[in-house]
Amino acid sequence: MSTLVHTHTDHETKLRMPHYYAVIIHNDDVTSMDFVVEMLVKVFHKSTVEASDLMMEVHNVGHGIAGVYTYDIAVTKKYQAERRASEKGFPLRLTLWEVEQ
Repeated sequence: MSTLVHTHTDHETKLRMPHYYAVIIHNDDVTSMDFVVEMLVKVFHKSTVEASDLMMEVHNVGHGIAGVYTYDIAVTKKYQAERRASEKGFPLRLTLWEVEQ
C-alpha cells in the first residue's frame, strides 16, 4: 500500500483583469449609412435605434465606438464587420483601441 504525501508550496496565484479593447468604426465617403446600421445590428447586436444613433455619430464626428470587448472578441467582431463590408464592396475601416483600466 502506498502512502499519499501532501506537500505545501508557498506561492500565490495572482489573477489579473483582462484587457479590454474598443472597436472603433471610422467614417468614409463610400460605405452606405444603411449598411453601417445593418452591420451594427447584426455584428454588434445593437438595437436599430442605437445603431442609427451611432451611425450618425460616426458620420458627424468621424468615428464612434461600436463596442468594448476582451481582445479575442474584439478581433472577431472587427473581422466579421470588415468581411461583411468587403462582400458588399465597401471600404469600411475598423480599428481596436486598448481601453485604460
